[in-house]
Amino acid sequence: MHAEDRHQAILRRLRERGSLRVTDFAEELRVSAVTVRRDVEALAERGLVARVHGGALLPDPAPPGRAPRPDGPGPVFGLVVPAADYYYPEVIRGAREAAAARGIRLVLGISQYRADEERAQVRQLLSHGIDGLLIAPCGPPGDQDWLAALGVPFVLVERRSGDDVPGAEQVVTDHAHGARLAVRHLARSGRERIGLLVRSDSPHSALVKEGYLDGLASLGLPAPRSLLFTITAPEADPLRRDAQLDEFTGAVGDGLLDAVLVHNDHDAIVLRPRLRTRGLSVPGDLAIVAYDDEVAALADIPLTAVAPPKRAVGVAAVDLLALRVADPGRARHRLSILPELRQRASSG
Repeated sequence: MHAEDRHQAILRRLRERGSLRVTDFAEELRVSAVTVRRDVEALAERGLVARVHGGALLPDPAPPGRAPRPDGPGPVFGLVVPAADYYYPEVIRGAREAAAARGIRLVLGISQYRADEERAQVRQLLSHGIDGLLIAPCGPPGDQDWLAALGVPFVLVERRSGDDVPGAEQVVTDHAHGARLAVRHLARSGRERIGLLVRSDSPHSALVKEGYLDGLASLGLPAPRSLLFTITAPEADPLRRDAQLDEFTGAVGDGLLDAVLVHNDHDAIVLRPRLRTRGLSVPGDLAIVAYDDEVAALADIPLTAVAPPKRAVGVAAVDLLALRVADPGRARHRLSILPELRQRASSG
């Protein structure tokens, strides 16, 4: 069982029973107690569980020093995200902090990027009587109309909706702006052949590409198709992915590009050893800007990265939903928050 599967199993058990013992759960999963203890520690660092001696509990949504509400428990919001191990931990942390500040209990669901699991998680949350839903749907915008029939207010988190989804509100990162920041930074560093490498399965790739092309156009730089690269996820088709990465590093060796924006961090880090085997250096032969800034700073040559305001997105989503619950007739909002560029060694 992979770490993410164990994390989801731990969170699921805590939602069902409120607590677990490490030794008992390790036996149930047929792994060592040390493994489960490390999983609990990782989840606790993200604020998703509270560690206790020998086990774990769901974290207390109330901040230290807050007295219990005299009129009983406050509102309950559900939060459904695709994963808890990449990108979303900071979104979850921000949502928890905002919920605690408002006396709101937040209940988490993980969809694992599966539409059936996502709907099952939402049904379970509704059965618990939530007052509102925060959700990052794993399907395209055209598959979001089912949310309008939930019967509770909802806010899309890091997802955009079409105008055909009644009641939809959203809080998103302006990913196009982030890509423009990266292009302008690379151009100011003296790079003129700036490429783009994106994941085929990312819901944000289209917006990153849009911002990349806008950035090049605003600077009068060329954007031939030879500078645009798409790669598959590692688990989807490893052989095809290897061929795509070889095509990219070959283009660098041929001098077709001298800089690249890579979405996401993992793929940017993977490029380094492949470039090195061809005798190509970073940032000498290729300046790199990663997109997401999850692990970019940990690369052997720390990567300049566009950092989405993940925590701020979580905070704003809870605040927006709380306002909607308090005033159902208020005007709908679509909030876009700007990312920032964090400069490191990989871009010169």
